[in-house]
Amino acid sequence: MTLLAHGVGSRTDLPIPLGLALYGGGAAVLISFAALLLFWRKPKMGDSSSGRALADVVQGAVDSSAVRRGLQILALAVAVFVTVVAFAGPDETSRNIAPWAVYVTFWVGLVPVSLLLGPVWRIVNPLRLVHRALRGIAGPARAAETLPRLGLWPGAVSLAVFVWLELVPPQRAEPATVGWFLVLYAVIHTAAGFWFGEGWFARGDGFEVYSTLLGRLSPFGRRDDGRLVLRNPLTNVMTTPAEPGLAAVVVVLLGSTAFDGLSRTVYWQTGPGAANDAASGTWGLATMIAVVAVLYVGGTRLSGRLSHLPLRKQPRVFAATVIPIAVGYTIAHYFSLLLLDGQTTWILLSNPFGLDGVDLFGTYGNRVDLTAVSADTIAYVQVGGVVAGHVLGVTLAHEQALRVAPRAPASDQLPLVVVMVMFTFGGLGLLFGF
Repeated sequence: MTLLAHGVGSRTDLPIPLGLALYGGGAAVLISFAALLLFWRKPKMGDSSSGRALADVVQGAVDSSAVRRGLQILALAVAVFVTVVAFAGPDETSRNIAPWAVYVTFWVGLVPVSLLLGPVWRIVNPLRLVHRALRGIAGPARAAETLPRLGLWPGAVSLAVFVWLELVPPQRAEPATVGWFLVLYAVIHTAAGFWFGEGWFARGDGFEVYSTLLGRLSPFGRRDDGRLVLRNPLTNVMTTPAEPGLAAVVVVLLGSTAFDGLSRTVYWQTGPGAANDAASGTWGLATMIAVVAVLYVGGTRLSGRLSHLPLRKQPRVFAATVIPIAVGYTIAHYFSLLLLDGQTTWILLSNPFGLDGVDLFGTYGNRVDLTAVSADTIAYVQVGGVVAGHVLGVTLAHEQALRVAPRAPASDQLPLVVVMVMFTFGGLGLLFGF
């Protein structure tokens, strides 16, 4: 069964003409930029010291070591359970819960949870619990002082490895593949935690880095004094530290989602040289990430050259402004996957080991309800997600430009805006089988 081909794939039933979607999306970005030039002439968003403080009881619960430890124990138990089922459960992907739990419920479900609650994986990450339990045996971290210099590059690499596994190998949906990934991921990152210290997980664990970036668009944030506050999600994004590797993380996210769309086009599947193998998939994924990187780095550096800013730091300075675009792409590609294929996780949970006569919750015989969301709704969410992400991205880029180069003419921002329009066209085109 070749399920777990993420997203809804190539669609020809878009309820509005594709050309109208493309030109409308591009126009929305350009009109937004023009409106910003007219009405947004100085920085308007708050900084890391802003926000309305939440109640002490909420702050205490979120920061409670007992609460965090309890959540991490629960997450560890679920991870061990999924790993055991991957090896000891049914061999067929359609009957084994592990691929569905990892690729759909966890990976895709992490998006809405993080957008709603903030960087949840930083709180519940079970590898942090394992690290604390074993660090007495491993001894002091030997390279903790070098970790800040690595920035988020380890997280970018970690994410690239996972999206490669998710999108490329023909065997990616086999339960044993998922099981071995979970084991190796835990071993590698726990070992890195021993070497670099617990700070590794915030920089090297791809899932924690991903959840943290998504959480920047949540309504919850932290002030400089550590106080938990409620504030504008766009302000949260603007407080993202411009660390080395931040641009690499967003480029990997954008490039991998673009490849997901490309791999579902008729051209990729049936065109010249089409091949459903790891080599062609690896080449395609690397190429899409490289294309996104060249466009993004070129656009930010050209804008920086026009504004006479340090070129080397430009990509990371504006990287946070691309977070809404990455989120928009993710929602567009995986919205239907979570609502439709995500049902399979709960169906299989009634009999995770495929035993005769077992139906714990009375759902094992159920079928996925394909009417849970209509095709028109999916299409509108896809177009809306891509366009809204780019409009927010342009808004944040304009705000950032006003902060780093307040005296520069607005025309200096055009190279980056043009790149975002190209991302809009490319994203919609690939999403709907261009």
